[in-house]
Amino acid sequence: MWRCKSCGYIWQDDEAPDVCPKCGAQHSQFEEIEANAADLIERARYTNSLHMNLYALLEQVMALAEEGIDDNLDPGCVRIFEQVSDQAEILQQSILAELQGHVKKSKWG
Repeated sequence: MWRCKSCGYIWQDDEAPDVCPKCGAQHSQFEEIEANAADLIERARYTNSLHMNLYALLEQVMALAEEGIDDNLDPGCVRIFEQVSDQAEILQQSILAELQGHVKKSKWG
């Protein structure tokens, strides 16, 4: 795994590319990433993917809750659907905050 010193692009191969696909920097601008750092990048990619999948599932949960609210069968049902919607939104915001923290810590590879 290689990182472009100019833009931070990560290239996953045995050898660095001749030119950075992102910024056009030359081969000499790439540095090899140490094995432990490369492992952390792979773990971060996996965790970030899980967060993004959860975020998308919460979108579906919120849509279902909205259908339940609109159906308005009785106050107890509506209350549950409202709670679900509120909690899903809180979780989505928590996911976004966590991903923002990952970006700031360069855990987005």
